[in-house]
Amino acid sequence: MTARTYGNPVVPGFHPDPSVCRVGDDHYLVCSSFEYFPGVPIFHSRDLVHWRQIGNVLDRPSQLRLPPGLPASGGVYAPTIRHHDGVFHVITTVVGGEGTLLVTSDRPEGPWSDPVRIDLPGIDPDLAWDEDGSCWCAFSGVRLARIDPVAGKVLEGPYEVWSGTGGKYPEAPHLYRVDGWWYLLLSEGGTERGHAMSIARSRSPRGPFEPGPVNPILTHRGTDRPIQSTGHADLVQAADGTWWMTLLGTRPRGHTPEFQVLGRETFLVPVEWVDGWPVAGPVEERHPAPAAWHPFPAEPARDDFDADRLAPHWISPRARPDGSWSLGGGRLTLHATGPTLDRPGHTFVGRRQQHHDCRVTALLDPGSATAGLSVRMDEAHHYDLEVGGGSVRVIARIGPLRQCVAERPVPPGPVLLAVETRTRDVLPPSVVGPDAGSIGESAGVGSWGPDMIVFSVGDLPLAELDGRYLSTEVAAGFTGRVIGMYATEGSASFDWFAYEATGA
Repeated sequence: MTARTYGNPVVPGFHPDPSVCRVGDDHYLVCSSFEYFPGVPIFHSRDLVHWRQIGNVLDRPSQLRLPPGLPASGGVYAPTIRHHDGVFHVITTVVGGEGTLLVTSDRPEGPWSDPVRIDLPGIDPDLAWDEDGSCWCAFSGVRLARIDPVAGKVLEGPYEVWSGTGGKYPEAPHLYRVDGWWYLLLSEGGTERGHAMSIARSRSPRGPFEPGPVNPILTHRGTDRPIQSTGHADLVQAADGTWWMTLLGTRPRGHTPEFQVLGRETFLVPVEWVDGWPVAGPVEERHPAPAAWHPFPAEPARDDFDADRLAPHWISPRARPDGSWSLGGGRLTLHATGPTLDRPGHTFVGRRQQHHDCRVTALLDPGSATAGLSVRMDEAHHYDLEVGGGSVRVIARIGPLRQCVAERPVPPGPVLLAVETRTRDVLPPSVVGPDAGSIGESAGVGSWGPDMIVFSVGDLPLAELDGRYLSTEVAAGFTGRVIGMYATEGSASFDWFAYEATGA
């Protein structure tokens, strides 16, 4: 009998900085959401492999107020989820907003409490409880403080405890008490290709901390592995006693320096304990699976907007005011509202791109509005398939440049819009060699990129654009592509929206 394996990433697409906890046979995972609302997606799993989003922790304006002028990649950084004394706790930092916040709930799907503010600097806060009930918060630096999680008061510290092995940006600390030791796991080297995980331990949370005998305990820097930027990890022990690590990584594609477009994703790797220290990695595309195996039913590819609320995977930049959208009659209607950073009036509702090869379609009844589909990295990097004024057009925004690259008349009434990302139209790295220049020229501009993005109306293609310009390496920042619906003038209704993976 062939051993069962699982594929990485376990939560694909822009789901960085994963934190995980176990309650009985159930596991819960949260991720960073940055400038998007609602914030902090939360997932449930019975086996650490199959994850289903059950909500968002910060899903009310009273919990998450992101300023209208918040820059891209500001907002919600690196939450930690823990379960203590029957209560779920999530702590995070809103950069450019209200700082470090702590929310609680009896149920992982919510509702979650309004936030308690913790007066601590930095990012990436963690929570751990001592045997006497003391609550400790570690955060980037790496510093440690004893806090009152109910009142939000700092009771002791913060102390500087251990800052890793000398790599830049020691961050994402997590404290664990295992077999009488306090282990401090942290990331260093930056969240890019130099990312690495290091560990130390002490008999007391106050230290001193002794570095592990082999650090980093996990890194892919300087390798040719298809998964890169591995780090920002959290440890969890499954119900069968085995140990696992969730962590972020990227899957860059294309010619050097390679480009990652999906953002930092959530990966899973088994952990062994050797002489009192955890050993993990490398992170493979396939691993032997955990003993438990509980797949969820596949989610439908198409959303017909028949529910009385939006599914939890739908997100919007900074806010989603009540007056900017509505559901009814099996339609999602978007109403153009106040100005954003790059448009005079813009309402956007999208979902994370989770596969390198995918196809998005939507049926739009624009009326007299201007609306369409957008592939978005941030305000300055997006491609739009837009209907308005009797025409349909493809608009490219790359930095300070905004240009219409294709346009044709469109008849009145519902319009079928389609966006497809294709890596198969890109030359594989194996062709790179002495003749790479001529091969690249014959294949066309963009043939060395991570993908091509094809825009169509019905069965009629309008334009193909190079995917490199919607990548982290070009746009910068901490997020990944989000594909969704928008309106910039008037009100437009979408009958349905479908997302399908088209690659292997």
